[in-house]
Formats: sequence, C-alpha cells, structure tokens
Amino acid sequence: MLELATVALASLLAGFIDAVAGGGGLVLTPALFSTYPAAMPATLMGSNKSAAIWGTGWATLQYVRRVSLPWRNLLPAAVLAALGSFTGAWVLTHVSPEGLRKALPAVLLAVFLYTLAKKDLGREHAPRFSGRAEAMVAGGIALAVGFYDGFFGPGTGSFFVFLFVRVLGYDFLHASATAKLMNLLTNAAAIALFAAKGHVWWHLAGVMAVTNVAGSLLGTRLALKHGAGFVRGVFVLVVGALILKTAFDAFIR
Repeated sequence: MLELATVALASLLAGFIDAVAGGGGLVLTPALFSTYPAAMPATLMGSNKSAAIWGTGWATLQYVRRVSLPWRNLLPAAVLAALGSFTGAWVLTHVSPEGLRKALPAVLLAVFLYTLAKKDLGREHAPRFSGRAEAMVAGGIALAVGFYDGFFGPGTGSFFVFLFVRVLGYDFLHASATAKLMNLLTNAAAIALFAAKGHVWWHLAGVMAVTNVAGSLLGTRLALKHGAGFVRGVFVLVVGALILKTAFDAFIR
C-alpha cells in the first residue's frame, strides 16, 4: 500500500510538471524504478506511459479549448511524432542508447544556457511559418523528437517546447500546448508496443492515471492563468533538474 501511495504522489507531481513545461518523467520514472526495483524496466516504462497519457490527454484538451493554434497544420506533425516514437522503440530493441545517455547532459546544458542567455526567448508569440511550411517544419521536429522519445525518452516534452519556441517562433505557452499534442501521440505509440508485449501493470497505471490527471489539471490552469513567463520559469527549472539527473545517471550511478 505504501508503494502504491508513493508512485501515486509522484504521478501527481509529474502531471503538474508535464502540463506546464514537459519533463514529468523526471519525477515519475525514478519513483517507479526505486519503488519496484525487481520489476522489468519495460514493464515500468509501459505502466508509466499508460498513466501519463491520461494527464497529457487532459492537458491537451484544456489547451485546445483556450489556446489558438493552427491545429490543421500540427495534426500531421503529431502523426509523424507517433511514427517516430514507434520507430525509436523498435530501434531500441537492436541498439544500446548508452552513447546518447552520455551526450544528453551536454545537449540539455546547451538548451539551458541558450534559454537563459536569450531573455526574450519565448515571451512573444511570433510564428515564423504558416500553412504548408509550418506543417513541414513542425513535422520534422515531431519526427526527430518522437524518435528520441521512443528510443530513450528523458526530457522529451522539454525538447518539444524548446524547438517549437526556437524554430517555429512560438511563445512558451503556445509551445507547451503544441508539445502536449505531440506527447499524446508519442505516448500512444509506445503504449501500443508495450501493451502488445504484456509490459503494462494496468492496476498500477489506473491509480497513477487518476493522480496524474489531477496534477495536470492544476498545472494547466496555472499555465493558462499566468502565461508564457510562468511556463518559461518552470521550463528553466525542469531543464536544470534534468541536467543534474541525466548527468548523475550517465557518469556517477
């Protein structure tokens, strides 16, 4: 019972973080692995995503209602994100992600420093593309980050947010809304693979899904209320924490 309460609380916090700036896996994934050390990693990842998709879905719905985005241009990109995630998961069955694990802290550090240096980054919503051009650029981002999510995963939401801000010219609020849509599809693709192989604890995922949605509800409301500046602040904190966590996993553990 204590184990279930622990991961349920972690799922609540993960839902909040993920709804605002991405990176909820920073909380929930370590909680699952430390609480159930004897479980197969694939089973914990499958249970993780099977819970997180509900919070992501709820956040996506709230953003769709309140944030104006060119959804017609972004939906094809979401499909490419799912394709990338499924392909990445398949590649993971053949190739070790160890090299990427060691490179990740440096990549995240570059994102962190760039965001801090560009004080106005993501504060104003000024899309650089429209129509087919926007769909193609968003699709390229979605395919690449989706592949990363399926192959490795940590920081996927944060990478989506950063690239939509830096490349597409979105502010942090619109980028977070778009990232939710992409993450919804990447999670769905990964769940399909994990579930087909029996790597989901549905009883655990069900409880975590309820608390994840509660956290997502709170995070989405705060993001919509306080806008891009608030999302940027949370984004910087999350990426900073991701740098420390991924560096520890790659070089110390």
